[in-house]
Amino acid sequence: MRLSRAAVLRQAKAAALDGVRRLNCWGSHLTDISICRDLPNIEVITFSVNGISDLEPLTQCRNLSELYLRKNNITSLNELFHLKGLPRLRVLWLAENPCCGQDPHRYRMTVLRNLPGLQRLDNQAVTEEELSQALVDGVEITAPPARRNVENGWAECTESSAAGSTTEPGSELLGSSLEETNKIQEELDMKPVPRDKYSSFSPRETDCNRKKRNNVLNAILLLMKELDAEGLEIIQQTVVRRLQALQKKELQEE
Repeated sequence: MRLSRAAVLRQAKAAALDGVRRLNCWGSHLTDISICRDLPNIEVITFSVNGISDLEPLTQCRNLSELYLRKNNITSLNELFHLKGLPRLRVLWLAENPCCGQDPHRYRMTVLRNLPGLQRLDNQAVTEEELSQALVDGVEITAPPARRNVENGWAECTESSAAGSTTEPGSELLGSSLEETNKIQEELDMKPVPRDKYSSFSPRETDCNRKKRNNVLNAILLLMKELDAEGLEIIQQTVVRRLQALQKKELQEE
């Protein structure tokens, strides 16, 4: 799916592309982010849980400081070549992409060797010792990856898997584990969910219902970040009333 101009302006609540400072398109099934070439003033981008494979459009985002790309379809670390010219990039979340490979040390060292200005990588602070070690253990990337028709391959894979599946669209991407939920919370600058609270749901709950509940929860968490104080107070009051109603129902059933 291509990220359109209209979608960017709507999500960022901006009148023009050069006025967009933050963009959150988490879990939007994106494969084409060409529109990023027209976002010169963007500072924070959240593209986690999509199907993005090509980072070349980000080369024009010279003011970018935070980039979240967890769980995409980035197959080669050579894509980092497109980020090397971004002088203000300080935070990168690239974990859970095919390019991370089976050697986490080599992966981290290679990223830091090519992006030594990072302060956080995959939600872990970067140390001076790591930056020094990266010069030894990391691989220098001197050219972008060879162009290939990865986007069509992703689309074909998605369509073929969807054709043989009866699960709700996007449910596999969203996931339902405590770890996944807290990664989402972290990206939204929210507190992690305690294990006792997460596991308090009924064990009789079906996988289908659990996935549906988590899809709704993830959508609510994303929307909450867009609310002001007044909107959050309304949400809080609604939640309190809903909890009271559920508690009353449980007491009646007992």
